[in-house]
Amino acid sequence: MSTERGWRRVEVLYTPADFGALASAMPVGATCVVFDVLRATTTLLTALERGAEAVIPVATIAEALAWRERKPEVLLAGERDGLRIRSALSGSVDFDLGNSPREFTAERVAGRTIVATTTNGTRALRACKGASVVLPAALRNVGAVAQWLRKNPTETLLLVCSGTLEEAAYEDVLGAGALLDRLWADLNPASVRDGARMARLIYRGASGDLHGALAEHSRNGRRVMSMPGLAEDVAFCAREDDLDLVAAMDSEGWIRRLPPKSLS
Repeated sequence: MSTERGWRRVEVLYTPADFGALASAMPVGATCVVFDVLRATTTLLTALERGAEAVIPVATIAEALAWRERKPEVLLAGERDGLRIRSALSGSVDFDLGNSPREFTAERVAGRTIVATTTNGTRALRACKGASVVLPAALRNVGAVAQWLRKNPTETLLLVCSGTLEEAAYEDVLGAGALLDRLWADLNPASVRDGARMARLIYRGASGDLHGALAEHSRNGRRVMSMPGLAEDVAFCAREDDLDLVAAMDSEGWIRRLPPKSLS
C-alpha cells in the first residue's frame, strides 16, 4: 500500500476517557475500529453472522425501551454487571437477550433488528458516530477487518478500546494489537503512535494462548468465568480469525454487515 494514500496517524485509544472526547474532536476522515472483546462487539458480530438484519447500539436502558415503544418488533439485548437486563432494572420488561454471543442463535435473531445496550461497548460505538467509518471488531474477525482496511485506507486510523467502566481492558488491547499485527507490513512507521506499538507488543506476547490470557490476565475474563452459565463465553470470544465478516455503523447508528464482495 502506498504511503501516499495510506494512514498518516495510527493510534490506540485505551480508555473511555480517551474515546469520550471523540464526539467533539473527531479527526476529519477518520476510521474508528471499536473493540469490546468481552463481549459486546463479539456478540453483535455473532448476531449478524447468525442472520440478524441490523444491530442498533444505544447508551442507556431508557433509549432501548424507547425503541421498543416505536418499533415493537425489535429485540432488546443488553447487560448490566455482565447479566441480562431484567424488569427489576428496566422498570418494565425483561430484555430478550443478554450479552452472551452464544445466546444469539439463528433461531432467535435471523431477520431481526436488535437494539443493544451494554456497560461500555455500545457507549464506545456511539462515541465514534462522527467518524467517516466505524467498524465494530473482535478477535473473531480481525483478519477480515484488516483486509477491508487495506483496501480502504483513510488519513487517520483509530483503534478504540471500550474498556471496563472507566478503565482500560486487557482483552480490548489484545484485539487492537491483533489487528495491528496483521496490518504491520502495510503501515508507515512514522504514522504509528507509541500506544499502537504497545498494543501490538502485548498481543504478540499473548498470541500463543489467547484463551489462557483472557482467563488469567483479563479482569473481565475472570469475572465472566465466575458467572454460572457464562464461563464458555471467554473461550468463544478468544477465537481468532474464524469469522469472515465485516460490519459498519451508518450515520444513523445502525450496524449492518458489509457485502462479501467488499472483502475480496
